[in-house]
Amino acid sequence: MDNLLMDNLLVQPLAAYVGNIEVDVLRLDLLHPIISGNKWFKLKGHLQTARTSPDRPILTFGGAWSNHLVATAFAAKQLGLQAIGIIRGERPAKPSATLEAAASYGMTLIFISREEYARKEQPGFLLELTKSYPGVYIIPEGGGGEAGILGCEDILKKINTQKYTHILCAIGTGTTFLGLVRASTPGQQVIGVPVLKGFDTLAAIDKDNILRPELRDRCRLLTDFHFGGYARHPQELLDFMNRFYRKTSIPSDIVYTGKLFYALEQGLSGSLFSADSRLLVIHSGGLQGNQSLPPGKLDF
Repeated sequence: MDNLLMDNLLVQPLAAYVGNIEVDVLRLDLLHPIISGNKWFKLKGHLQTARTSPDRPILTFGGAWSNHLVATAFAAKQLGLQAIGIIRGERPAKPSATLEAAASYGMTLIFISREEYARKEQPGFLLELTKSYPGVYIIPEGGGGEAGILGCEDILKKINTQKYTHILCAIGTGTTFLGLVRASTPGQQVIGVPVLKGFDTLAAIDKDNILRPELRDRCRLLTDFHFGGYARHPQELLDFMNRFYRKTSIPSDIVYTGKLFYALEQGLSGSLFSADSRLLVIHSGGLQGNQSLPPGKLDF
């Protein structure tokens, strides 16, 4: 299935941007024009399992601007799988560009109330879905679960990461962060930047306690960069994203990577990293959320 992706993985240095500390950005956003960033790594194990049964539909969850929904819809189409998306909230008069794209790739969109959507991880609700859609393979929101975490371990296997002292990523569901931690090596610190409230402890991210004690010691969270909550994007964040793009030619998004790079800049200007640090920042792609902004807000 990896033939769905482009082969090139670009590691872009930011030496001119950060001064003395060595910083590289792993440009997963360039991995594929649609299955962008970390999405393929989280999806591929789920899709492999789903394909073991002929004509087995897949079902997953997301909001109006979910990168995961678009990636799942496109991958399912390429693999000949039926895809169903359970969408948070009532059907809008005009669907978002993201939902329109998912539908154009053949995904059936089912809108449910936010109260129902909050049950998406409850066994009783999942059982109801399996009755409504017999034989369905359910992919957790964002491609989570053990299959998603295992897939994200592969991110650090695509390039030589031995020289890095720190690995940084944004945290949404926590799937990518947990995979990176498990794939890290002794002496490396994995820094996560939660983009929504409530993820201010490792216990909130590693709810199933899958990390061994020695792996937990490699984790650090920077919890002050969610800008008020998921997808919140005050002018300060937008101004930073534009400045960052002008300096680096790297686009970011208002949900995940804008907040990640903002946290990086703050850490570099403070005392978070020693002078001999070597950082790898994971650009997890997914610029869908930027389409919710009025034209002209961003320079890219």
